[in-house]
Amino acid sequence: MRNLTLLTDLYQLTMGQGYFNENKHEQLAVFDVFFRPNRLITYSVAAGMEQVVEYLENLHFDEGDLAYLRSLGCFSEDFLAYLAKLRFTGDVVSVHEGELVFPYEPILTVTAPMVQAQLVETAILTIVNHQTLIASKSAKIVDAAGGGVMEFGLRRAQGADAGVYGARAAMIGGCVGTSNVYAGKLFGVPVSGTMAHSWVMNFPSELEAFRAYARSFPDNCLLLVDTYDTLRSGVPNAIQVFNELREAGYEPKGIRLDSGDLAYLSKQARKMLDAAGFPRAIICASGDLDEYSIASLKEQGAKIDSWGVGTKLITSADLPALGGVYKLAAVFENGKEIPKIKLSDTTEKITNPGVKELYRLYDPETDKAIADYITLGSECVDDRQPLELFHPVDTWRRMTVEKFRVRKLREKIVEKGKRVHGPVPVGELSAYFRAEKARFWEEYTRRDMPHIYKVDLSPALHALKTELVQRKGGAE
Repeated sequence: MRNLTLLTDLYQLTMGQGYFNENKHEQLAVFDVFFRPNRLITYSVAAGMEQVVEYLENLHFDEGDLAYLRSLGCFSEDFLAYLAKLRFTGDVVSVHEGELVFPYEPILTVTAPMVQAQLVETAILTIVNHQTLIASKSAKIVDAAGGGVMEFGLRRAQGADAGVYGARAAMIGGCVGTSNVYAGKLFGVPVSGTMAHSWVMNFPSELEAFRAYARSFPDNCLLLVDTYDTLRSGVPNAIQVFNELREAGYEPKGIRLDSGDLAYLSKQARKMLDAAGFPRAIICASGDLDEYSIASLKEQGAKIDSWGVGTKLITSADLPALGGVYKLAAVFENGKEIPKIKLSDTTEKITNPGVKELYRLYDPETDKAIADYITLGSECVDDRQPLELFHPVDTWRRMTVEKFRVRKLREKIVEKGKRVHGPVPVGELSAYFRAEKARFWEEYTRRDMPHIYKVDLSPALHALKTELVQRKGGAE
């Protein structure tokens, strides 16, 4: 396992030196990870928590790290000696990977001595921001396609790690396979892929290329038919090879289209395959697809059974950054919690203070989500009593929920520096996401003009926030 301890911004370490000098380095601190609204975010799919756990368990400065820090001339020898013994000893609570999450919700909270909690900020954000972003994009593409999406993005990812962990996130978001062999091995997920245009170009003719491939993979023959002319040569040559396969006792898998008018070509190819006696041969499409182009193709009646999606998935092309943040929520002095708040002239950037908990309310008759509810950590939600919900900014917007079931969304994943449970297989995380998404009305998760899902604060948390805004705002 790689040592990623120096995967941080310098200011985390310079603050650490300052905290050390001020004897505040062991002060217990609480930091929340959350993201703010964006016009493209309807919901997000939490991912990356397993890699956060792996990172924290392996947190340590080796001799090479310390030598490099010493060479910067920023740090005292006594602070470097402190870092030499540093290990993560804190707690982390988090939503389940695959959980649907919304703006302002504390999807992950770190409670640890100040230097530790500050040091891990950057790595946690880069892990959770990236995987949550790609899992969310994957979910929306899969939703548009209705399933059958394969992740093909490794060669277009912003580096190897983005390709590998992006594939993991894409599978959590609902992809059924990846072309990424390393990710397949690492995470135990299905891999898929057949041939490139270079295979076809490397034989004297397209027909010979198809026959050669069929000889090597008679049980899984899927042919790329758009190298030269899709309808005049590609599909007819594929059909000829399919007939030869059938005579030899095999059934072909299908064809792939990678360019051109995919709606028209798929409809014509479907007619040709059906007329030739291959109604079960699938048509796979690839080529700069995303949820918008897939939705358009389906509206045009495209006859496409599966989708290979690369660039626009692995880079989340229309929203290249989630924008998750890591903010101080509280510190403890002599065992007493001191809530902290960040103010801003921009209302959306004012944080929610204190140690908090996150709940989801469900309608007991439909089992559909009603709202999410952020409370102080000391509060309990009683589902036997009616609950009044109100908008955290437009407080006049209120509703009373008479009957509901409540579920706490977060659990402890690290306790005193050690993982609480072992890794969960990616397939199980994907199944969890599908099950939880089914508990939301489509109006909240649809691609275009969705309803805004309610994320409300408890009266006690709202009162604390208001008090701190007035106190801190008045002081400044």
